[in-house]
Amino acid sequence: MTLKMHEIRELIRLIDESSIDEFELEKDGEKVAIKKAKAEVITQQVTAPAPFVPQAAPQAVAPAQVAETALPAASTPAEESTDSNLHKIVSPMVGTFYRASSPDADPYVKEGDTINSNTVVCIVEAMKLMNELEAEVSGTIEKVLVENGQLVEYGQPLFLVKPS
Repeated sequence: MTLKMHEIRELIRLIDESSIDEFELEKDGEKVAIKKAKAEVITQQVTAPAPFVPQAAPQAVAPAQVAETALPAASTPAEESTDSNLHKIVSPMVGTFYRASSPDADPYVKEGDTINSNTVVCIVEAMKLMNELEAEVSGTIEKVLVENGQLVEYGQPLFLVKPS
């Protein structure tokens, strides 16, 4: 199994778009490991295949526990009607959310700030690239939905804006 560079790139893209944090593939003495948190790809040659060692089966999780963790908290009808009047600025990619250009700098925006469509509101870091995100709407920042340094998913709401 010799993976070509375009195949590795495709693997990275697919994993980046999924909720998988870590992926390993080992075949014919070659190993590819991709870990999302550090955005690195490790390829190494193995001289001899490792012997198969069976591992213990994972413990079952009670269905009630799965339901509790898988379902988001229900919002009240009042919250839903308030949110419907607000514009959501969403993440265009999977990455790490930063409110400022550096740890000691002031945040780009905070709740109550008035913005226009080309105001930079945050940075989303993806694969060591810092991507400035513009508001694309004019209005007032009503709520910041994400903590600084938090991992965000594609399409995840970051800010609520009251359009002007």
